[in-house]
Amino acid sequence: MPRFAPVRARLASSLSLSLALVTAMLVLGCGPESPQTPSFPLADGRLGQELKNNVSETGALTHLRALQKIADENGGNRASPGPGYDASVDYVAGVLRGAGYYVSTPTYEGSREDGGRERVTLRNVIAQTRTGDPGQVVTIGAHLDSVTKGPGIVDNGSGVATLLEIAGHLGASPTVRNAVRFAFFGSEETGAEGSTGYVKNLSAEDRGKIILYLNVDMVASPNGGYFAQGGKGHDKSASGPPGSATVAHVLADQLGKTGVTAEFIEFVGDDEAPFVDANIPSGGAENGDRQPKSPEQAAAWGGQAGEKFDPCYHKACDRLDNVNLVVLDHYLHALAGTVAYFAMSEQRPV
Repeated sequence: MPRFAPVRARLASSLSLSLALVTAMLVLGCGPESPQTPSFPLADGRLGQELKNNVSETGALTHLRALQKIADENGGNRASPGPGYDASVDYVAGVLRGAGYYVSTPTYEGSREDGGRERVTLRNVIAQTRTGDPGQVVTIGAHLDSVTKGPGIVDNGSGVATLLEIAGHLGASPTVRNAVRFAFFGSEETGAEGSTGYVKNLSAEDRGKIILYLNVDMVASPNGGYFAQGGKGHDKSASGPPGSATVAHVLADQLGKTGVTAEFIEFVGDDEAPFVDANIPSGGAENGDRQPKSPEQAAAWGGQAGEKFDPCYHKACDRLDNVNLVVLDHYLHALAGTVAYFAMSEQRPV
């Protein structure tokens, strides 16, 4: 998850809300920049209940351990390009093929983290259910690469493990209305090159089949919070196209059902950006990175006010012992419910 300090500092100062205010925004959709509350009920169906009952942080930890082992065996990181990233691609593709999914590893042109001019061909991982309308695709994604300085277990092994755990329990042939696609992108840390290449290489017809994109980037930080992106901001790059507020509100509703209240924030140019540019309704789940947690956020969510959400962000210490299982558990169940909700939805987010 690359971050631009001025943007994140502005977000941190403008979005430190009290618990009462955040709750009111979720219920009423008030505030000059808050996403408008959807006009339809946010109820769990059978699929959502079953999927949330079945996923667990224990299952996600299996994948986090595998990613840690890959990094340890490949110079301490999973950066793309690099052998750790290649091994991560093979691991994720193998897990999903073993679960019965349609799996592909489309290529894209990427660059090195040092900014050199050399261009390299790299792989994303894309898996899709065998059931559901292939003309109406719910896509959830996470970046698979780390920075060169560390193994990236929270950033963004936590997102990868969450997707794999949900995919494993959803199954390759679920009874769903819409097809579900799981995307694992490379080179996010060098400017979202994997996701950009993926969207660019889709035909206009195939882009039109994606009814929404949900980005998952850091969901297990030790001092983490609970943020939902989509529908907030004064321009499309910050808020997403129409329908993005709906995606954010469904995620926020699902987080609420786990016992935490989400705070809405703007997009900041992660892997959702090419989907936003393609006018695909988008949402995002993240728990904060190098910015400090405010007193209001600590009162709402617990943790330490004045301390960074993740002191190991982009560092060698972003290892397994950096993972907050409580934060991971909340997001895992909320994202499972969100995927199930849209997999069964009769309409595109509006």
